[in-house]
Amino acid sequence: MMGFIKFLAFISIVYGVVGLILRGVKKGADREADSQKGNAYYKPKRVPVFKAPVYFMLAGFFTFILGSMVVRVAPQEVGILITPSGVSSDELLTGWHVVAPWNEIKFMDKTEWVYTFTHKATEGSVHGSDAIWAPTKDGIKVGFDVSVSWRVDPKNASWIFENISAQDGTDEGRYRWIEENIIRTKTKSGLALMVSNYSPIEVYSNKREELQARTAAKLAEEFRKVNLILMHVDLREVFYNPEYEKAINDKKLAEQEALRLVEVTKQKEEQLKQAEIEKNISIEQAKGESEALQIKGQSISNNPKVIQLEWINKWDGKLPSIMTGNGSSLLMNIDPNK
Repeated sequence: MMGFIKFLAFISIVYGVVGLILRGVKKGADREADSQKGNAYYKPKRVPVFKAPVYFMLAGFFTFILGSMVVRVAPQEVGILITPSGVSSDELLTGWHVVAPWNEIKFMDKTEWVYTFTHKATEGSVHGSDAIWAPTKDGIKVGFDVSVSWRVDPKNASWIFENISAQDGTDEGRYRWIEENIIRTKTKSGLALMVSNYSPIEVYSNKREELQARTAAKLAEEFRKVNLILMHVDLREVFYNPEYEKAINDKKLAEQEALRLVEVTKQKEEQLKQAEIEKNISIEQAKGESEALQIKGQSISNNPKVIQLEWINKWDGKLPSIMTGNGSSLLMNIDPNK
């Protein structure tokens, strides 16, 4: 928009200058015509007349100056006002602003930046393995993949512009310096300080969310001191060194084996109890049968006719084919149908 206004102002200035030139040419032609009025072969030159060229030129000039004084700050930026006396503490936030022509405007990015620490060489902000290793309260070092989201405080961007130089002359160089010397160092020290309050198992499992929240609170406090805003801290992954991880796995396997043996022992105990119960049942059954036989024997000895009664009760109605008696055997083929 401002570029178009400046373009129109430039056209107006050109129009006014050309008009003044042509007006001077016309006046010269008029004077020559006055001197040649008596010459029959003279033909006066036709020169286009530009009306009010001075007004066009002045209007264009003031429009150009006004366009140069009006500055638009985009939503993703914050404007830094540089006056002849130095950097102003009054930041230009999103919108249109009128700035004196002797002042200069620099723009800074106020969007969110992300710095990532990771043990994977191709994913982090630094080439190579860059995970954060911090000791727990047990002295065991634990590794962390961490992402830190941050941005410049728009209301204090002038302090950052004035106190943190752009190493390569660009704003991106300034932000890279912030990441390497503030974000990186503060995150490492803050996380190490928080991790020292937890055990390795707590960091890895049930206290991980609490550790992340406490680390974020600590970093937010540190960032405010240098006019930066912390957006998020994400503990993306937690891991142990290989030796400690192997020891943990071996311990877990041993615990699982112990639990398995306990279950086996319980099963064996249950089987023994069941066998004891079944043995007792068998003993009781045998005792019952023995007592029954004794009672039956006594009954037979006391009353021999009980055997005949028992034989009668069990007879199926068929005559036997062999009968014994008086010390000799008699084979008889008795057919009840004959």
